[in-house]
Amino acid sequence: MTLRGRLTSAFLVVVLGPVLLGSVFVALTVAAVSRDRTNERLDHAVTTVRAAVGAICGQLQAAADAVAVVRPDERSAVADQLVARGLAEEIRLVDVEPVGLARRAQPAMPPRTPPGQAAATSPAPPGAAPPGAAPPGAAPPGTAPPGATSLGATSPGTTSLGATSPGTTSPGATSLGTAPPGASTPGVVLQVGWQDCAAPNGTQITALAASANAVDVSVLAAQPVDARLLHRLGVATGVVVTLDVAEALGVQQASVRHAEGKNSDGRNADSRSAGGRTIRHVAAGPGQPLPLTLSVTPARPVLRYAVISLIVLVTAGIAVIAARWLARSTTRPLGDLAWAVDRVANGDLDTRVPIPRPDELGRLAGTFNRMTRELQSYVQALTASRDQLRRHLAILGDTLSSTHDLDRILPVILRTAMTATGARAGLVLLVDPADGSLGARCGAGLTGGWDLPAAELAQRRLAAGRGVLGAVAASGTPLRGGTGVAPEEPACESYLAVPICAPPSSEDVDPGPGTLGVLALYDRLGSPAFDDADLRTLRTFAGQAGVAVHNVRVHEEAQRLSLTDPLTGLWNYRYLREVLRREVERASRFGRMLTVLMLDLDHFKDVNDTYGHPAGDQVLGEFARRIRVGLREVDVAFRQGGEEFVVLLPETDCYGGVIVAERLGALVRDRPVHLDPRRPGLADRISISVSIGIAVFPEHGENAQEVLDAADEALYAAKNAGRDTYRLAEGVSSRVPEGNSDPATAGNGPQQPGRSSGR
Repeated sequence: MTLRGRLTSAFLVVVLGPVLLGSVFVALTVAAVSRDRTNERLDHAVTTVRAAVGAICGQLQAAADAVAVVRPDERSAVADQLVARGLAEEIRLVDVEPVGLARRAQPAMPPRTPPGQAAATSPAPPGAAPPGAAPPGAAPPGTAPPGATSLGATSPGTTSLGATSPGTTSPGATSLGTAPPGASTPGVVLQVGWQDCAAPNGTQITALAASANAVDVSVLAAQPVDARLLHRLGVATGVVVTLDVAEALGVQQASVRHAEGKNSDGRNADSRSAGGRTIRHVAAGPGQPLPLTLSVTPARPVLRYAVISLIVLVTAGIAVIAARWLARSTTRPLGDLAWAVDRVANGDLDTRVPIPRPDELGRLAGTFNRMTRELQSYVQALTASRDQLRRHLAILGDTLSSTHDLDRILPVILRTAMTATGARAGLVLLVDPADGSLGARCGAGLTGGWDLPAAELAQRRLAAGRGVLGAVAASGTPLRGGTGVAPEEPACESYLAVPICAPPSSEDVDPGPGTLGVLALYDRLGSPAFDDADLRTLRTFAGQAGVAVHNVRVHEEAQRLSLTDPLTGLWNYRYLREVLRREVERASRFGRMLTVLMLDLDHFKDVNDTYGHPAGDQVLGEFARRIRVGLREVDVAFRQGGEEFVVLLPETDCYGGVIVAERLGALVRDRPVHLDPRRPGLADRISISVSIGIAVFPEHGENAQEVLDAADEALYAAKNAGRDTYRLAEGVSSRVPEGNSDPATAGNGPQQPGRSSGR
């Protein structure tokens, strides 16, 4: 089943299910209410019938009592008045006879049916006489028994005991109530078919009677039970009332319980249905001596059922139409979205979905379009990043192959690593072999106290083992996370730091970690933290950085060894010529001065001959150390060869050169050289001195070689002057003092230098 079919089915089930269940519930409720209303009508009719029959009995008893209590001569007039007023249809006076000799009363009342009044609607049970008819063998109606006197005649229509319309009770019926029946007259037997209100006998009923006793006579008041009476009861109750003459006196107790609305077991009396009507039997009992049957046509809510069916059909039609519209309006945007997803999956990132309306599907389409745009931008960014990474790798390869300058190599490696991982900032630190601390070499994107120019950034240092960077340098293990950063380290939300290790050498038995520095990245863009792929990438670049740093250091060491003297640690003659040429060019370009000092140890050959070459090497090393102590940071010292040394003093004139020469001579002269005490047979210390020649560019030469030759000639002059002194090259102003050959008076006055044939 398609999505549209499922949505339609689900909608119909959700909508029509409750409607159908509600319709069934309403129909059942209407049927139950109809039954309850029918039972309520019958209950009301039973109560009304009991009250009406009881009122008739009370009227009869009152009429009999009224005639019995008056004087004999007034009884006929009172009886006529009572009959005229409708309290009884007939009043009879019966002579009192001795007990056992009373005559049986004969029926004397014919059935009376008002003109135009129909008989009872329900047929009498089989074998029962019709209402108002005398049973077989009885006296004809209207004939009084022997000894009975009829004092009143019936007056049709004078008494209204029931309501005039169905459902309306006349005031007479409700006000009379049920009068207590009087006792039967001893020795007086009622006419056959007459029903005593006080003691129902279960015979066929033609009339209701009540009796009262006087001294000389018994008074009988009667009311015929005919179609007129039943009609009056039907009008009063609003139901059809028929006489049920099949009730037997043997079931009097059950009849009493039915009259009270109860079954023999105490449960509510149930109504029964017959011929499409609901009937209720009212049994005879005290105060209500007539066995009656009440019937009513039950209410059939056909219109309500039709309305419910119409509502269900209309709702079903609307639900089907709404379900089709809902399914179509829902599945069409989903189909468009599925088509767009297929296009995007095939690589068409320009695909967009139309937004039909601002609902959930519209928001879904808008979200898909935004996702596609972001995906397209990410793909473009990744493509640009890939191209940029390729360019950086090409630059890195060219840089590594063309230079050994770490200040050029490390920034390229850092930028390439940041591009490959998407880091916001990065930092490269190298380990200082002297104390193991980390010194910053280059950085990018740093904030706070680390956002410094390259010159100032190079001065930032971290103690060994301090913070994340120190731990990585000490252990050689990469670290990543967002916590544990020391206060002096760059602030960040996430970091990734890997060690820069030297490549292992085949000659090393246990190469160890060989940590040369740390490569650290901070705050990955577009992600809260760095992942394993970033770690692998950064390890690759750290390995390249390690190779580059190692190669540069090896190259620097080889270069240092090729340009320095291994005995004294000073620069050698080769480097002297390069530096002197560069300094002469700089001084000539900027109009500055350059002073050249040429130094030579006095009588050094005697030291070698007397104490041996090891002692001579020790003297040379100590002499070189004292030269470094006496120079400025910008001054450069060289060993030209043997015991000869050269010092370059940038931006220094002849007066400054004289001051430096005097200071160096004092440093050498004032303290003897202490020899190694572990070498037996040697003196503990040796006193040495130095002769110095001074030349100034451009006064003593126009190029590097001329200045160097002028300083050499001045050195010969100092040697010829007695050693342990200094001399200026020729051409210097006479105001410049020259050193004295006497160590005690070396700076007292100028002396004319001379040349000698040896040193």
